[in-house]
Amino acid sequence: MTQIISIANQKGGVGKTTTSINLSAALATLGKKVLLVDCDSQANATTGMGIDKPALKYSLYQGIIEEVDARDMMIPTQLPKLTMIPANMDLIGFEVEMAAVPGREKMLKTFLNQVKDDFEYVIIDCPPALSLLTLNAFTASDSVLIPLQSEFYALEGLGQLLNTIKRVKSSFNPSLKVKGILFTMFDIRTNLSQNVVEEAKTYFKEMVFKTRIPRNVKLGEAPSYGLPIILYDKYSQGSKSYMAFAREFLKR
Repeated sequence: MTQIISIANQKGGVGKTTTSINLSAALATLGKKVLLVDCDSQANATTGMGIDKPALKYSLYQGIIEEVDARDMMIPTQLPKLTMIPANMDLIGFEVEMAAVPGREKMLKTFLNQVKDDFEYVIIDCPPALSLLTLNAFTASDSVLIPLQSEFYALEGLGQLLNTIKRVKSSFNPSLKVKGILFTMFDIRTNLSQNVVEEAKTYFKEMVFKTRIPRNVKLGEAPSYGLPIILYDKYSQGSKSYMAFAREFLKR
């Protein structure tokens, strides 16, 4: 049965897109059939997978407004089991154009229903805001994975995100769950990183994944080459961490 997972945090720069790309790639490497959906108008996941945005004939925008079928915009990647639905700046228009449309929160769900049964996992890279696109992603999803930077302010916005998930659950998607919290940009050398994780574990207990994604130069370089870390440098610490995380993710 297909699992649809939104990767979300309203705070930017926490490794959300990095996690979307590299979890998708790691799951595909482990033999799972994965669809990566770029649901952010900045389209960083599209760029990070080496797709030329200006050359796109169709993007997610045309799909969710029902101009184009989902299968007509799916793009294969260098990993045989990983397929992508790209985005571009057209998605900015979705927020404005659909603001007063009835059922606007279900448009992504309707779109994904066309193809979700073809995959074991659908990973949605959400925008860094609690917007209509994020609401669509949460309404379409079975669960939400929250990347969290290992810094002092990280926990501050988490309550707001969890409240949003709770509201979506009560209003639009009763089965929505939190898949877990993944710490990113973790620096084992600092007390701060350790303290933030310990505080999170105190409040959120088993929601916190054991795997930590470290600060890693190769993880930062890989998107500029349009590659997930597993293809850019499979022996880097970043690659090993995301593979370890994918295995933990599958167990959960």
